Amino acid sequence: MKKTVLITGASHGIGAAAAIGFAKAGYDVGINYCKTPDGAEETAKQVRALGARAQVYRADVSESVDCERMVRDFIADFGRIDVLVNNAGGALKMPQGGFDKMPVEYWDSQIRLNLSAAAYCSRIAMQDMIARGEGGKIINVSSVHGLVTYVRRKTLPYCAAKAGLIMFTKALGVEAIKYGINVNCIAPGFIMTKATTRYDQKEMNAFLRKIPAGRLGKVEDIVPLMLFLADDEKSSFIVGQTFTVDGGQSIDGAIDYMLDFEI
Repeated sequence: MKKTVLITGASHGIGAAAAIGFAKAGYDVGINYCKTPDGAEETAKQVRALGARAQVYRADVSESVDCERMVRDFIADFGRIDVLVNNAGGALKMPQGGFDKMPVEYWDSQIRLNLSAAAYCSRIAMQDMIARGEGGKIINVSSVHGLVTYVRRKTLPYCAAKAGLIMFTKALGVEAIKYGINVNCIAPGFIMTKATTRYDQKEMNAFLRKIPAGRLGKVEDIVPLMLFLADDEKSSFIVGQTFTVDGGQSIDGAIDYMLDFEI
């Protein structure tokens, strides 16, 4: 029997690349989207072309009811859930002003999308994994901004939520491993996707200046690590860890200085 994976936010970017990567590795794939059905169907088409089964699920993962329905539908369709990738997230359109002017509704929406969604989906997935008694894998996708803040774009709640996701990974990892369920996390840096086309060249250069590796990230930098963390044999002793894939961006707060001068 093929293994199965459900990936949230898989209509584009890292999630879509992950769906294709898992299909190549022999998984059947559940593809979640919220607002871009065409992208989700395109991802599904590419997955099916690789000989894997694909099913598309519309759900707003910031809503617990949607998450429960989606995960239960996935389990009903595929018979089991072996791997859950909590990938959906992002910084919503930011209101004007600083934190003191920030609407409470904006804070709540960012915490639900970037932190609570992973908890909502993981809770239901774990129920199936525990009931089957065969373990499983939960992979959370945080961000480099769960480690270093990014105040210039007023992403304070995004940073707080992504940092919370890292600690959620640690705490759930400790609880879940007794059932043979490995929970781990990936914290990507700046990854080139369709979404990044909104930045102009000046902004791109500013991002690049902070990355010691000397280039921007690609989805191909993330997917192999996901597959590693989903592998039963290779990752069975890894529990509650966060792997930063950012070209060195988060290592030292003095990166600007390091790149400005030869040392």
